[in-house]
Amino acid sequence: MASLDNIIVGSHVWVEDAVLAWIDGEVFKVDGNEIHVHTTNGKTVVANISKVFPKDTEALPGGVDDMTKLSYLHEPGVLQNLAARYELNEIYTYTGNILIAVNPFQRLPHLYDTHMMEQYKGAAFGELSPHVFAVADVAYRAMVNEGKNNSILVSGESGAGKTETTKMLMRYLAYLGGRSGIEGRTVEQQVLESNPVLEAFGNAKTVRNNNSSRFGKFVEIQFDKSGRISGAAVRTYLLERSRVCQINDPERNYHCFYLLCAAPQEDVAKYKLGNPQSFHYLNQSKCFKLDGVDEAQEYLATRRAMDIVGMNEQEQESIFRVVAAILHIGNIDFAKGPEIDSSVIKDEKSRFHLNTAAELLMCDAKGLEDAFIKRVMVTPEEVITRTLDPASAIVSRDGFAKTVYSRLFDWLVDKINVSIGQDPNSKSLIGVLDIYGFESFKSNSFEQLCINYTNEKLQQHFNQHVFKMEQEEYTKEEINWSYIEFVDNQDVLDLIEKGIVDGPPNFSGLHTEDILVSISSKPGGIIALLDEACMFPRSTHETFAQKLYQTFKNNKRFIKPKLSRTNFTISHYAGEVTYQADYFLDKNKDYVVAEHQDLLNASKCPFVSGLFPPLPEESSKSSKFSSIGSRFKLQLQSLMETLSSTEPFYIRCVKPNNVLKPAIFENSNVIQQLRCGGVLEAIRISCAGYPTRRTFYEFLLRFGLLAPEVLEGNSDDKIACQKILDKMGLKGYQLGKSKVFLRAGQMAELDARRAEVLGRAARTIQRQIRTYIARKEFLMLRKTTIHLQSRWRGRLACKLYEHMRREAAAVKIQKNLRRYFARKSFLLLRSSAIALQIGLRAMTARNDFRFKKQTKASIHIQAQWRCHRDYSHYMRLQKATLSYQCAWRQRLARKELRKLRMAARETGALKEAKDKLEKRVEELTWRLQLERRLRTDLEEAKAHEIAKLQDSLHEAHLQVDEAKAMVIKEREAARKAIEEAPPVIKETPIIVQDTEKINSLTAEIENLKVSLLTANQATETANIALAEAQEQNNGLAKRVEDAEMRADQLQDNVQRLEEKLTNLESETHVLRQQAVAISPTSRALTTRPRTTIIQRNTENGNVMNGESKTSVESNPATPNSRELPNDDTPQKSLNEKQQENQDLLVECISKDLGFSGGRPIAACLIYRCLLHWRSFEVERTSIFDRIIQSIGSAIEAQDNTDVLSYWLSNSSTLLLLLQRTLKATGASSLTPQRRRTSALFGRMSQGIRASPQSAGLFSFNSRIMGGLNDLRQVEAKYPALLFKQQLTAFLEKIYGMIRDNLKKEISPLLALCIQAPRTSRASLLKGSRSQANAMAQQALIAHWRSIVKSLTNYLKIMKANFVPPFLVRKVFTQIFSFVNVQLFNSLLLRRECCSFSNGEYLKAGLTELEHWCYDATEEYAGSAWDELKHIRQAVGFLVIHQKPKKTLAEITNDLCPVLSIQQLYRISTMYWDDKYGTHSVSSDVISSMRIMMTEDSNTAASSSFLLDDDSSIPFSVDDISKSMSEIEIADVDPPPLVRQNSGFAFLLQRKE
Repeated sequence: MASLDNIIVGSHVWVEDAVLAWIDGEVFKVDGNEIHVHTTNGKTVVANISKVFPKDTEALPGGVDDMTKLSYLHEPGVLQNLAARYELNEIYTYTGNILIAVNPFQRLPHLYDTHMMEQYKGAAFGELSPHVFAVADVAYRAMVNEGKNNSILVSGESGAGKTETTKMLMRYLAYLGGRSGIEGRTVEQQVLESNPVLEAFGNAKTVRNNNSSRFGKFVEIQFDKSGRISGAAVRTYLLERSRVCQINDPERNYHCFYLLCAAPQEDVAKYKLGNPQSFHYLNQSKCFKLDGVDEAQEYLATRRAMDIVGMNEQEQESIFRVVAAILHIGNIDFAKGPEIDSSVIKDEKSRFHLNTAAELLMCDAKGLEDAFIKRVMVTPEEVITRTLDPASAIVSRDGFAKTVYSRLFDWLVDKINVSIGQDPNSKSLIGVLDIYGFESFKSNSFEQLCINYTNEKLQQHFNQHVFKMEQEEYTKEEINWSYIEFVDNQDVLDLIEKGIVDGPPNFSGLHTEDILVSISSKPGGIIALLDEACMFPRSTHETFAQKLYQTFKNNKRFIKPKLSRTNFTISHYAGEVTYQADYFLDKNKDYVVAEHQDLLNASKCPFVSGLFPPLPEESSKSSKFSSIGSRFKLQLQSLMETLSSTEPFYIRCVKPNNVLKPAIFENSNVIQQLRCGGVLEAIRISCAGYPTRRTFYEFLLRFGLLAPEVLEGNSDDKIACQKILDKMGLKGYQLGKSKVFLRAGQMAELDARRAEVLGRAARTIQRQIRTYIARKEFLMLRKTTIHLQSRWRGRLACKLYEHMRREAAAVKIQKNLRRYFARKSFLLLRSSAIALQIGLRAMTARNDFRFKKQTKASIHIQAQWRCHRDYSHYMRLQKATLSYQCAWRQRLARKELRKLRMAARETGALKEAKDKLEKRVEELTWRLQLERRLRTDLEEAKAHEIAKLQDSLHEAHLQVDEAKAMVIKEREAARKAIEEAPPVIKETPIIVQDTEKINSLTAEIENLKVSLLTANQATETANIALAEAQEQNNGLAKRVEDAEMRADQLQDNVQRLEEKLTNLESETHVLRQQAVAISPTSRALTTRPRTTIIQRNTENGNVMNGESKTSVESNPATPNSRELPNDDTPQKSLNEKQQENQDLLVECISKDLGFSGGRPIAACLIYRCLLHWRSFEVERTSIFDRIIQSIGSAIEAQDNTDVLSYWLSNSSTLLLLLQRTLKATGASSLTPQRRRTSALFGRMSQGIRASPQSAGLFSFNSRIMGGLNDLRQVEAKYPALLFKQQLTAFLEKIYGMIRDNLKKEISPLLALCIQAPRTSRASLLKGSRSQANAMAQQALIAHWRSIVKSLTNYLKIMKANFVPPFLVRKVFTQIFSFVNVQLFNSLLLRRECCSFSNGEYLKAGLTELEHWCYDATEEYAGSAWDELKHIRQAVGFLVIHQKPKKTLAEITNDLCPVLSIQQLYRISTMYWDDKYGTHSVSSDVISSMRIMMTEDSNTAASSSFLLDDDSSIPFSVDDISKSMSEIEIADVDPPPLVRQNSGFAFLLQRKE
């Protein structure tokens, strides 16, 4: 409450209002303890000063997310904060660690999607906006990290959204600890899907809610050691059984009845159901359908949920049989029987429903009838059967239905628990309590007493928890405090639950009055007294009420109404509730009638008989009575023990209005719920201690102006706060480690002092402003006078000037008119002359163009003819020259051959080689002859085929001639027949016969014509085939000529080989002579050189095998074994040599080879080696796997960006080379000429591979093949294609590692960059403000510069390793997208970030990033800057001025075109200006946004306002191939390690 010292004229306060609960206004008069207030609705209110509360005029328009941050923690402040946040669709608010959830009565899917779950996963409590996920996350983290069992208590009145909140809690816990279960059904699915089942059978429509839970539910979710869900259990409390038989308008019965009536037609027919209006248990209310609910679809959804929780088809069938039977039982009516107090089935309709119910329950129809209208009483002497009157029979029928439904609901709960399964080894659990809230209706019965009893228990637990949290806060801040006393509700709990004595009382032989006296002498709780009253058959609700009046007449919590004999009132913590005890006794009894028990136990349906198992004989003897109150009391006691053993978390659900519509906030209704939910009680507990808590920074920022001299000192914030409080003369406050704790009323006193200081400053400002305005008006008046005088003088001068101007104008008009006529005639003459000139010039131009065109055509024809003539002459000369050169070289070669033969006669050792060479020549000659023979055979075959075609053509001509002759003969025969025929005189049949014959002949002639035409076509086809055959023959002849030319070339090659052989013989002879001269023995030592240096041929100037190329001998043994030394080691095989080369290559690439001219040496080396070794064309090789393993081992160090960039450059280059070289087997991209060339060299290599002299030929072959590498593609086999795929995977992996490393490096910096750091207290000083601001700006920008430094470092590393710019652009594009997502999502999730100063801070940081993009150039930065479009536009919106003047069209089209309506709405509602105090957009814009969001939510599947980070690979191999230019690899210098090895001599070649 406010005090007289704090309330002055002009103060803003809250006063009570009958409609709005609280309304704000301004004090305009203070009269003692009474104040006069002008309210905001225009009224004047007079109130006592003790009943008003001060208002915080500097409160944020959107409220605060934690109400402990309110300057004034009182009832109107809490209500205003909730209303302000609810208007912005902020339905969650904290009060410490208590979450208040206001039902929005509309779907908000963006608050509960997977993106939101990811944001709250692992986030600290209070870091993000209030949310039910935050409560679930902190409970889960506490369980996992500290091993604590936790419980989440969800409470609120019907319609407040408890069930939906519980669903969201379990969804989030399943998201955190989900794990697959057995047979495809997961534990979390079963827990979540148990909700639809329990809702169908335990929820109903009430006056306040369409889906009200008519039972309490506590879900225990069990977790294993790793934090995964391992089991669960569901406990239920006090199902409202009376609703099965009695409902009030406009409420409904349980949902399952209506779902079954809307089931598919075959199910409805099977259960003999119909419209819900035809059943007595449903038509007591006029409400049969719910708006927006499809009962048929809900039925199918319930069946699916039953499947998930483990109910088989047979069990589901039995469940709905029981539900249908209950509906039929309700339609059984009774009439008075023939005997006294007897009853019978009323009519055939009731008989039909009786038989149907018996059929569905699979019991005897007669037995069911007797169970309704008869009772059996067992006495020691005999068994008495008595009948019931119609009213009692109806009571028996309803009791039967309630018992069956109650047993069915209990079976469902047990089945769900069995299906889900509990983990016996689990030691960690999180319990979610969905409990009904405090209820107070016009008519309150036994159910309301139990519900309110439960809420009293939970309120006691809640108060203790809040008190404990307050103490923990004080202890954490290390302040001096004493235990705070608060009013406990234990007296109410004693009134309800206190027991009398243990064991049943013995009242045998006593009258009713004596019994009442005996009971009153042993006072107990209401439940205990109710149980005792239920034990006696003669007890009534009146005797029970009298018992209560006598027992609790002195209890201050128990009130007896004056005008009622059965009502009683209890003063609960939330208010007084009057209960009607009329049906307490009936509703408290919890036993089954023996006839009902026996009947259903004997049912032929196992399910029904299982609902009513036989009672144990000993139990029936020991206990004859059971009550719902006692059982509920035990269940509640067990629940409280469970809650006491766990760490509680509270969620208070609030229903904002009773019409269940969105955007309506009823203050009175909400205040009542806050009282019932204990929120105001928690606030009262806080107010008993230190309700106002402010950090030192916030306190100095708000109240530093009360003592400016304190801020000028160098003391720290705590001492400064101490000085300010001491100067104001406050007592009782406390200073903690980081906060100032103020007693109730002290904040208002400080605000009053602050208002005085601000008032004096305002008056000073007003005085200066008035002076400024008066002088401004004087200066304006003087300026106006001078201006008026000057205007009048100007007017006189204007008149004189006007006269002079008219005279000059008349003269000018005359002059211009004369000029106009003269110019008009001139222009007419000029246009005629121009038209004539145009025509003449056009005709001349056309003639010139025609002549030039003809001349150009003539020149072109002459040029083509001269070109043809000269080219023909040149080709003849070239052919003659080549022929002469070939003849001359042949002559020289023959001379050399003769010399070689003469030398060979002197050297017997080389004779065998010569023989082999001659054999090879003979073999080639034989092949040439074979080709000629093949050509001859082909020509013969073609000639034979041509002869056949000519024969067939001749036959066709003969057939045509025969056909023509036959036609002529037929015509002659017809003509003769006509001539010889006698004249026709009335012989009609003969005329008909001749006509038919003529027609047949005509048809035959037509057929012959067709045959002739066909023969002509066949002849033309034969001619075409003949022409094609001739063309093929010419082609074959050309091929034969080509073969001859190739044979000539081959002969040239043989001659060159003979020359090489001569050189080898001479070298061998010299070596032998040297060996003989050195060795003292007579044994000849012959060594074969491994390398041969081939000199340039002096005759033709061509290099035969390269200037310095190594030739590998394929055969290590010589033909003459006698010349081999005995101690010579055998030469290594080709495979071993190849293995050594591969080992050397792998060893070489495992080192950092660097770059040559910007090209990675390792990639070029690998490619050239694989291409030279023909590894791409083999079916099986291990070199690819070894290269991949080398790359994989090199990138194991994931943090070494330099190594990753090096291999990213190498892998991309190698992949580019493979992409442009390899092709799948079967592709036909080579030209025929290239295929013939490679085939010719292949045959040559195969033919002479076995000879030891073939090394030179191999070198020659490799030289030519090396020259074709850049022109041709290789038909790759499977290992090569697999190597390409693996290399692609490694490229993507390395790219992802570099990108993720950069993300990890900048993520901590982004967390610091999202919110502007608070400036020090020095910035508050007037004198040092500029210097402090400069220092603050440097501190603010430090984190952003760290990010820029990281980006620059990575760019330098990738540049140094020559990573393709395309990949660099992709890296930074994704990094900037990551920055955009992180900053934008944090901006939307944290209200403290949506401020003006934070927008300026982010804008400065984004400017740094923009400068970096400019410095990096577009080649490497690419479109990275465009990826920040969301955060750029959001920041631009934060820092613009005059937001209320902006329209929605301007915001969506000009300022923020990229942002969605949900995102704009979120930013607009969370924005607050902490620098200038300006407001966000107007309320009309907010309303328009809300309407558009509602429309979007109806059409879109998801309306999440958060962005998603894309971590995929944003490119393909084709993209790399297109983006990278051609790479010249021939001039890349090999590393020294392989340069010295003879096996890699091919790397030393250069392209000519």
